[in-house]
Amino acid sequence: MADIVIYSSNMCPYCFRAKALLKQKGARFKEINVDMNPAARREMREKAGGVNTVPQIWIGDRHVGGCDDLYALDAQGGLTALLAG
Repeated sequence: MADIVIYSSNMCPYCFRAKALLKQKGARFKEINVDMNPAARREMREKAGGVNTVPQIWIGDRHVGGCDDLYALDAQGGLTALLAG
């Protein structure tokens, strides 16, 4: 299974939705909380090309984007294959 990293916030409903979908797929992920962590938010923003919203999700080397992007990838049938690595 591919390595998954999700930058998130405790109060973000989109973060909860994205994590729920990944869990439903049986995926394990590393969560990096950006609340009260300016260094982590800066790292996320640099990796995501300036995007400052959460969640930001990487599967392997691919930047998937946010929650809507993750759900769109799943609806197109691409998420399962990407998770397989």
